[in-house]
Amino acid sequence: MRTSPFRRSRRRILALLGSAALAFAGAVALPGTAHAANVLSNAGFESGGLSPWSCTGNLGSIVSSPVHGGSKALAGAVSSSDIAKCSQTVSVRPNTTYTLGGWVRGSYVYLGVDGGASTWTSSPSAYGQLSLSFTTGAAQTSATVYVHGWYAQGTYYADDISLDGPGGGGSDSQAPSVPGSLRSTGKTSSSVSLAWNASTDNVGVTAYDIYQGSSKVLSVSGTSATVSGLSPSTGYTFTVKARDAAGNVSAASNAVTVTTDAGGGGGTGFKQAAPYLYLGWGDPPSAPSVMSATGIKWYTMAFILSSGGCNPAWDGSRPLTGGNDQSVINSIRSAGGDIVPSIGGWSGNKLGPNCSSADALAGAYQKVIDAYGLKAIDVDIENTDEFENATVQDRILNALKIVKANNPGLRTILTFGTSTTGPTYWGNRLIEQAKALNAGIDVFTIMPFDFGGGADMYGNTVNATDGLKNKLKATFGWDDATAYAHVGISGMNGLSDQQELTSPAIWTQIRDWANSRHIARLAFWSVNRDRPCPGGGVTSNCSGISQSNWQFTSITAGFTG
Repeated sequence: MRTSPFRRSRRRILALLGSAALAFAGAVALPGTAHAANVLSNAGFESGGLSPWSCTGNLGSIVSSPVHGGSKALAGAVSSSDIAKCSQTVSVRPNTTYTLGGWVRGSYVYLGVDGGASTWTSSPSAYGQLSLSFTTGAAQTSATVYVHGWYAQGTYYADDISLDGPGGGGSDSQAPSVPGSLRSTGKTSSSVSLAWNASTDNVGVTAYDIYQGSSKVLSVSGTSATVSGLSPSTGYTFTVKARDAAGNVSAASNAVTVTTDAGGGGGTGFKQAAPYLYLGWGDPPSAPSVMSATGIKWYTMAFILSSGGCNPAWDGSRPLTGGNDQSVINSIRSAGGDIVPSIGGWSGNKLGPNCSSADALAGAYQKVIDAYGLKAIDVDIENTDEFENATVQDRILNALKIVKANNPGLRTILTFGTSTTGPTYWGNRLIEQAKALNAGIDVFTIMPFDFGGGADMYGNTVNATDGLKNKLKATFGWDDATAYAHVGISGMNGLSDQQELTSPAIWTQIRDWANSRHIARLAFWSVNRDRPCPGGGVTSNCSGISQSNWQFTSITAGFTG
């Protein structure tokens, strides 16, 4: 139950990080560790054929959709009597540790090595990553890796499979030369095409591995490749390494940074001026009337919570469809506007902790998306149950990744608290995990308020937002313009919980600064409070200061990015 529904910010706490030391005593014989190099051939199935993979029952084929990377993937047509096991045998070195990984999609898909370890996933709706390590025997010189589905569970898909380690033989220790003149030869809103000059090797180059930052995303046999599945208006940095049959890997090529084209809306990409509207309290105004008076087109509708378990509902109690919330949304759309739901918030029973897995949480998000045919969703991740919980953070990020893959064009937004200089420990972790999990978050929105009474709300907002921009640059390798294009600001109009004052003049300064930096999103809490009540304090239906009706909403409508 919401004890203070207008209190959206989180208290900042100091995160004290400890360090751990690990000591080994005595001499221990350990297996050799393989240097990272994919010894599989046709690992991404980009050749368009199966070879050298072989599949039981001739049930394997190459498809162009759905893919994880590149333009091709493996499809295994499982039957009631055949699991469509596709395998490849490669030379390996004895007493050496290898890492097997890959991306799979389908119900009960297995990845493993004959006579050794295996792992599996039951996530059918989107590609998920599998990984395991194994150590070869003292006299072992070959290994057979495989991927397969399960009886009568439907077609599975696999892509970008890797066996990282040295090839067999061990006599060739000379690495190929560095690929030359890496360059971009084309781009779209979701792909980048690359080309480079061929490497040389004393035996022969067998593959080129394309890296996005530090992550290998594609392996090809030629000197060109197209990396797909990217986000619009986003900067990506690529390098290429050459590899030979023995697993020797060259140094990285020159790096090239490419910003993908904007999405279908053109311009610089996603832009959204969307103040919060809450129908659960605070004398909610007529949304179309406010639109007519101010020119605002978007509202952030709060809040989607759990109605018990992993079931979404407005405030955890009002149904998604058939009630007042849907009627208001319909009226907004009839007036030429649209909405983005805010899922979560500071208080209440939230979906993140209540859904047992990323797949289940994605299913809850999908119910909201389907109810309204949404173009965007916002997850307002706050408090100790979601924001300061590593497991739930990762669950939310993976769920957003799933719904983005299943809803082309959907924009995903994360909203969270901040310090005066940028993200806190938990905010930094959220951003780092968004990159590590390849979640594809479109906008990272901070809430720059509740710093303490008497705070400089313009100066602190600018400093906090620049801190967020710098963190995005460092994490994703973006330039300033690209980082700002993934930034959002969600303020608090009038008096905040801690009696900080954001006047209409200060909010105008913030909006103008946001426009000059071409950020993605501007919001405030809330339209319910966008009414005058000088000396009224912090209340649900007015700002606590002297102002005109809907003055902050009018200012926000001037945000164009």
